[in-house]
Amino acid sequence: MRSALPAVPATQSASWTLPLPVMVVTFCVLWSAAFAVAKAAVIDCPPLLLLTARFLFAGVLILGIAMVRRTPWTLSRRDLIFFAIVGVANQALYLGLGYIGIQEISAGLSTLIASSNPILIAVLAVYLLGERMTWRKAVGLLLGFGGVALIVWHRLALGGDSLRGILFTVAGLLALVGGTLVFKLYAPKDGLWIGNGVQSLAAGIASLPFALTFESVGDIVPTWQLLASVLYLGLAVSIFAFLLWFYILKASGATAASSYHFLMPPLGMLFGWLLLGEHVSPLDLLGIVPVVLGIWSVTRPARSWETGDAR
Repeated sequence: MRSALPAVPATQSASWTLPLPVMVVTFCVLWSAAFAVAKAAVIDCPPLLLLTARFLFAGVLILGIAMVRRTPWTLSRRDLIFFAIVGVANQALYLGLGYIGIQEISAGLSTLIASSNPILIAVLAVYLLGERMTWRKAVGLLLGFGGVALIVWHRLALGGDSLRGILFTVAGLLALVGGTLVFKLYAPKDGLWIGNGVQSLAAGIASLPFALTFESVGDIVPTWQLLASVLYLGLAVSIFAFLLWFYILKASGATAASSYHFLMPPLGMLFGWLLLGEHVSPLDLLGIVPVVLGIWSVTRPARSWETGDAR
């Protein structure tokens, strides 16, 4: 089955004025910093309550801005259902499970697990999106996975990270992979701004009953750090970074777009060190080398002899 989206050259976005490399770098920085910010925020607020507040804040803000600006409503009922499903998968499930897990593992390890999604995306994209798996892509993915695996193995050997936290984070990763493929297959051609608001609102509504059932509002400790974290996660990540991610997906193949997540391990460790004082060892830094090589190999345009095109 091939993507329902029209082909868009990988060097430009269909409806975004920023060059693709700028979008990629900005997205990676915002997304990877979110792991350390979330790790700091759950100290003062239970994870599901934190996420519910973040989602509802982002959803109401996006839809409110759309109303003030009188943004044309182009979404059909099918589009609304689509964005709600993607919001539950890519936000409520992915982040909900990840935030529970991050209480018991480091921000660096959480980033590392999330960054392995290109492997699953690349394999499934061959069967679901009709993307070609060249030998160069395969080598690049193996390099990226090898670098991530090396860092994860080293972090686990040091101790301090629990298996329960890892399993929750992996479950969240599977939800992200599913949401990414659903978006690439069935995304509407426009209405992405309002669609992002629908996603956030749907994620907040889906998370609310679980947050109120399993967590207590009385456990929230109001601090400036918590307020700053909610603002960053709601504005910079739920709104801006998610918009960037979906534009990148529309401008690139699912495999190439997801491979940028291999940038997250070094960035995640950097922010974990800067914001939380998490230890970064020389072996962690060594694992970055195959990660960078893997990204370059996966995202470099394929030549005709690599794809079997005789033209």
